[in-house]
Amino acid sequence: MNQDYIKPDNWSVIEEGFDVTRIKSSESLFSIGNGAMGQRANFEENYTGETFQGSYIAGIYYPDKTKVGWWKNGYPEYFAKVLNAPNWIGIDIEINGENLDLNTCMEVKNFRRELNMKEGWYNRSFNAILKNGTEIAVNVRRFVSLKLDEIGIINYEITPLNKNAKIIYKPYVDAGITNEDANWEEKFWEPLEVSKANNKAFVTAQTFKTHFKVTTFMQNSIWSNGQKTAISPSDVETKSDKIQFNYDVIVAQGEKSSIQKIGGYTVSLNHKNTLIAAEKAIEKAVSKGYELLLEDQINAWSEIWEMSDITIEGDVKAQQGIRFNIFQLNQTYLGKDSRLNIGPKGFTGEKYGGSTYWDTEAYCIPFYMATKDQEVARNLLTYRYNQLDKAIENASKLGFVNGAALYPMVTMNGEECHNEWEITFEEIHRNGAIAFAIYNFHRYTGDYSYIPEKGLEVLIGIARFWHQRVNYSSNQKKYVILGVTGPNEYENNVNNNFYTNYIAKWCLEYTYEQVQKVSLEYPLDHKRITEKVKITDSELQSWKNVSDNMYFPFSEEHNLYLQQDGFLDKDLVRVADLDKGQRPINQKWSWDRILRSPYIKQADVLQCFYFFEDHFTREELKNNFDFYESFTVHESSLSPCVHSIQAALLDKMDMAYSFYLRTSRLDLDDYNHEVEEGCHITSMAGTWMSIVEGFGGLRVRDNTLHFSPKIPKEWQSYSFKINFRNQILTVVVSQNETHFYVNGDTKLALVVNGQKVFASKSPQN
Repeated sequence: MNQDYIKPDNWSVIEEGFDVTRIKSSESLFSIGNGAMGQRANFEENYTGETFQGSYIAGIYYPDKTKVGWWKNGYPEYFAKVLNAPNWIGIDIEINGENLDLNTCMEVKNFRRELNMKEGWYNRSFNAILKNGTEIAVNVRRFVSLKLDEIGIINYEITPLNKNAKIIYKPYVDAGITNEDANWEEKFWEPLEVSKANNKAFVTAQTFKTHFKVTTFMQNSIWSNGQKTAISPSDVETKSDKIQFNYDVIVAQGEKSSIQKIGGYTVSLNHKNTLIAAEKAIEKAVSKGYELLLEDQINAWSEIWEMSDITIEGDVKAQQGIRFNIFQLNQTYLGKDSRLNIGPKGFTGEKYGGSTYWDTEAYCIPFYMATKDQEVARNLLTYRYNQLDKAIENASKLGFVNGAALYPMVTMNGEECHNEWEITFEEIHRNGAIAFAIYNFHRYTGDYSYIPEKGLEVLIGIARFWHQRVNYSSNQKKYVILGVTGPNEYENNVNNNFYTNYIAKWCLEYTYEQVQKVSLEYPLDHKRITEKVKITDSELQSWKNVSDNMYFPFSEEHNLYLQQDGFLDKDLVRVADLDKGQRPINQKWSWDRILRSPYIKQADVLQCFYFFEDHFTREELKNNFDFYESFTVHESSLSPCVHSIQAALLDKMDMAYSFYLRTSRLDLDDYNHEVEEGCHITSMAGTWMSIVEGFGGLRVRDNTLHFSPKIPKEWQSYSFKINFRNQILTVVVSQNETHFYVNGDTKLALVVNGQKVFASKSPQN
């Protein structure tokens, strides 16, 4: 059973009613972030029930020593932890001598929380009766500022309902926190300094080993019936890693009292002196004040939605799903800093560690290319270029030479930090996704400059890896790739995974072509690069020989490409015939049983058909889709979107819609029963692709946008915008017609269902 407590709403995620069994799931779903920092939706006040406390700062990590039973040569030395950062949101509350704790209250009524995605804020409200009989109404609003991205703010309001109350607000900053996800249960933060001034407090700490320095700060003000008071702390409690202020307030029955808390982080990534920077950050926030900060937040989100929104008429759950996905993507990464990337959990949890997977290149770049300025996507490519030396180092640890590059499966700084051998050593298809992203960026933006400037060096390193990773099979009279794990992680250490072999062949061909092109059109860059990497004509010809003679497993009987050499040796029981009580198999079966089964965690052969759709016929896609879809259990968040796009292409609209709902509401409805660990951020870009590339049929061919619009029968209409080469195109699809509008006066030629048309001038112009 999927969860079903989130109220359908076009613009908000809403929970009503207090249920302790949902706390950790809601902490994930109601998370907030601004690209620089973020946090789970933990309560500000103390909560003694089960909770997963989590605040995170972009780019801050800890190299937790790898913990394995049997060390293998080439293993990464550490597993990069996304660090649980010091807590700035804490405000313990004491009312008439008793601590407010929703886990121990006599009664909690009218509990409601809302994540307003349109305006970028999180609100929680409830009535509570404490054990001492005091009844209160509480309303708390919190957001992290997009404009001042080191700042968050909380407005915490309390109204005593049945008697006067002495309220003690106890705001604090605490660096004495631990990670939910730690190998050795050690602490990651070393406190350096605690200081205070008036209503401000600062805790400076640094990470062990990596020595990132962070000042966590707060500034508090007490308000009565909407008016700021001059109340100062009655007491200050200080430890080496924590500081807490106590504010005593007498509040009459029916009157509203509140504390406004400004907090956040300044980090050594951006400042030499984090304490001085914290003072300045507070000063900026205080000068604006809560109302103006909130107004700025609403305006900033309005600008984001103006470009990235997708509207769906007639299906509230589908609408809520896509906006939730777009909202979380924008909370996680805004493209301002090429040192940052898109972690699979964003600011919603710690699972998986690392900030970068192949998900970024395979799924996220199309979203950012189309909804932002192209520089945002270029920053994501630059991130990988900046880590090329580390990728070469990673490959050398596994025995590769001559500048061969193997990009990591999981990384923070370019070093591999994933420590499951069948993935670290064998899920090498990730290299191909990085090369494909370079190609995809040029195809979409028309900007070739990245390749001679930076991209060609990356491509050459990747091509050298593939050239060394193949071996010639005298039996097949072809080049083969042995001992790999494809995107389907339910098959490990297999031979000739079709997707891996195909993308290796493509990488060699594409890099060969780019070397020739740069040689002719950018001779100075070509000279610089060839002198640096020492590439020769004989090496290029050797690449071509491998790419021309790559082996692909194929079944003449079934007329389809095989996921790997031994796939047809399995007991081919389709998912439809699998006992539902056995699902999800990753939670019900032994790993041995999974590996011997035909069940596919995520699109594998079909991932290849997605990337290289134009290399295959529609009939080939249909044969492979019908076969492999029937064995796919979609226990990876990255799977349903590819199936949705291809189902739409094959006119299987009921299936396309079903997969779209699954990908868009994967977390909201908790399909995989794991949302309490955090949301699936990177797969959310696949939700966007399901509509734009799936239902909209968007493709770029020969520098022209192609569309083949379709619409699920459940929808009245849908619309989206894309930025294509600095022209903003709006696409509106209804059950009977499709309209294309372009901003500005320049014509934009399109191909729609095979016919050339021109987009109309936008009615807003």
